[in-house]
Amino acid sequence: MVNFTSQDLEFMRQRGSAPENVEHQLECFQKGFDYADLDRAATIDDGIVRLDADLVEELVADYPNMLSGKKIVKFVPASGAASRMFKELYSYLSDDTPEIREKALNFLQKLPKFPFFEALSAALQKDGFDMQQELKNQNYKLIVRYLLESEGLNYGNQPKGLLLFHRYDDKIRTAVEEHLVEAALYAQNGGECFLHFTVSPQHQAGFEKLLQEVVPAYEQQYGVHYNIDFSIQDPATDTVAAELDNAPFRDENGNLLFRPAGHGALIHNLGKLDADVVFVKNIDNVITEDKVAPTVNYKKALAAYLLQLQSRAFQYLEVLESGDVDEMMLCEMLDFAESELMISMDEDFSAEALYEKLNRPIRICGMVKNEGEPGGGPFWVTNADGETSLQIVESSQINKKDEEQYGIMTNATHFNPVDMVCAFRNYKGEKFDLLQYVDPETGFISSKSYGDRTLKALELPGLWNGAMSDWITIFVEVPIETFNPVKTVFDLLRR
Repeated sequence: MVNFTSQDLEFMRQRGSAPENVEHQLECFQKGFDYADLDRAATIDDGIVRLDADLVEELVADYPNMLSGKKIVKFVPASGAASRMFKELYSYLSDDTPEIREKALNFLQKLPKFPFFEALSAALQKDGFDMQQELKNQNYKLIVRYLLESEGLNYGNQPKGLLLFHRYDDKIRTAVEEHLVEAALYAQNGGECFLHFTVSPQHQAGFEKLLQEVVPAYEQQYGVHYNIDFSIQDPATDTVAAELDNAPFRDENGNLLFRPAGHGALIHNLGKLDADVVFVKNIDNVITEDKVAPTVNYKKALAAYLLQLQSRAFQYLEVLESGDVDEMMLCEMLDFAESELMISMDEDFSAEALYEKLNRPIRICGMVKNEGEPGGGPFWVTNADGETSLQIVESSQINKKDEEQYGIMTNATHFNPVDMVCAFRNYKGEKFDLLQYVDPETGFISSKSYGDRTLKALELPGLWNGAMSDWITIFVEVPIETFNPVKTVFDLLRR
């Protein structure tokens, strides 16, 4: 039991933080988080569905008809700053060792190929510098500063969504614009495109300004009308920081220090959407339009597959609610739950238990073959109650010192590129309370700094793992061509 002061309680009240939640967070620092209990890796035909080409074609063809009367939203987490993209260039500004310098020179040699080259040249020219002359004079740090810092493009402090990402013959597009294009191609219904971006408060004006400038042209080009809104990560979802001895961390004014709790907090934002189908995709996972066809096809196929499964689940739920279920029908429902929805049921299951298992939010997660890219993996995981279910598990959640668990991890054939289609209305049309399907016993503890002090930070369960732990989850293999992340600045050249 934490003895909060009256000042603590008032501070929490003002920021919307429930004292019982803060107390639970401090307990998490004390006890830590258990590792995931991996039963086995999910593989093709054992947790991962492979759609054959004919079925994909059929689903894509059926997709428009399935959208009748449904609201589709594209949900894009876009609050992350781009600073990590430029980690090596930041190192170059402060550390001119041969290794760091070589990486910086590699970047500078390829500079004309980057989509922001002209914008960077213009920023230099505005202050009387000529790009070619500065390169000739080896004034490299000036160029890097003008890319990263406020005297120039300030890319190190901008969100990824506002960076120039892709070069075309007649234009250059930002990541946000590529999401507008994608939405028009697979996330529109009757010409209406709904997009929701989660952003940082300090960046929202920048997003609004860019969209005001570009949306009319994209509406005309694609014959759609965009409905775009934003949300920020609710400060009430921030988590308290701790000292290294797990005591509450206090700032210079004696107040508890709260920090953003990671993307898992976005389950609050997702749950507030008014939508029947939601596409979830990271801001930096976009490709040029000439290569977007596989992404569009599989997005439509995944959504159509979800709607097929949901429709059948809804029919069974209505029958279960009526109570008019014979043994043959119950066996049919059980087969559907286990073989189609990947739900593990006890041998002595009841109609009531089946009802509970079917009456949950549903998501289909695209999985790509593991070719060395980072990302959470698909596994069958056993929970504290002995139930086994499909989960996306990050490597940090796995006890690599346990030979058996490490072996299961290394047997994973696929990983999660954050490519999801979700639905969270029940068969009566009511929205599920998504907070009821979060596993509060998953999370991450990391070391951070506050000024010259070191602290422990707590991240909530990730949006696509612990925050959706108790959803109906289906993994479907998607082509590697649909995954095009930008984690470093050099990834912009992979197009």
